[in-house]
Amino acid sequence: MNLPNKLTIIRMVLTPVFLVVFMAPFIPYHYFLGLAVYAVGCITDFLDGKIARKYNLITTFGKLADPVADKMLTTAALLALMDTGFCSIYIVFIVLTREFAVTSVRLAASAQGVVIPANIWGKLKTVAQMVSTILIMLFMALIEAGIIPESFPLGTVSAVLLWITAVLAVISGIIYIKDGVKVINFNK
Repeated sequence: MNLPNKLTIIRMVLTPVFLVVFMAPFIPYHYFLGLAVYAVGCITDFLDGKIARKYNLITTFGKLADPVADKMLTTAALLALMDTGFCSIYIVFIVLTREFAVTSVRLAASAQGVVIPANIWGKLKTVAQMVSTILIMLFMALIEAGIIPESFPLGTVSAVLLWITAVLAVISGIIYIKDGVKVINFNK
């Protein structure tokens, strides 16, 4: 197994670790610790793609597993933020619906021997989602540590950031489905 694929698997393993740490109020500074684990997971996403492209280590496993690892990590973050009151259930619904639709298209294409790799819109959605959730978690950690006041309008900030990611999720989802329709034989 090559290094990019190992990084993808590490991201999958870090996802439940992030969720447990972030959601454990009995751990001092659990928001900071959860943020650190989440940030490491996000960094593995950046590194695995960069290394795979630079050293021509792109594999079918990587093309399929990398987006799954991204979905695991970013969905865990959205669920954690929803549980803490900083993410709307509607945003989670929009993002998850997009993820299921795109995964369905990819699976149908894969069953017919066609791999639909990540495109720029999907990558943009993932980066926006990761950056937004990192910023929200950072603000939560800073409030928890008393560095910024509890009066900070985190609810508004998080709503704006996450609605932007929801819009990007819809746009990228439409593009994936449009691309998938071109390559999938629906008569098989």
